[in-house]
Amino acid sequence: MRLASWEVREIKDAAKKVFGDDVKVYLFGSRVDDNKKGGDIDLYVVTKNNSYENEMKFWCELQQRLGEQKIDIIVSKDLSREIEQVALKEGIEL
Repeated sequence: MRLASWEVREIKDAAKKVFGDDVKVYLFGSRVDDNKKGGDIDLYVVTKNNSYENEMKFWCELQQRLGEQKIDIIVSKDLSREIEQVALKEGIEL
């Protein structure tokens, strides 16, 4: 996994602040492969508090904590979406 321990901590803390203590966050995409370079941070968020407003709050919180980075956030809605299945199958829970 190509995230520093402080980045993982900041992502988890931001998620709990916005979505509550029962949130789960998965890193997926190119950042899970240690052999690749670069790439954005792809996060899949599993929460009962899924709203567009919370998604935007989370994104803003991450930008403040991690600095300006390309971050893609997918908030759980419907497990029939292929992207959610891929995130759960190939992702790493933070």
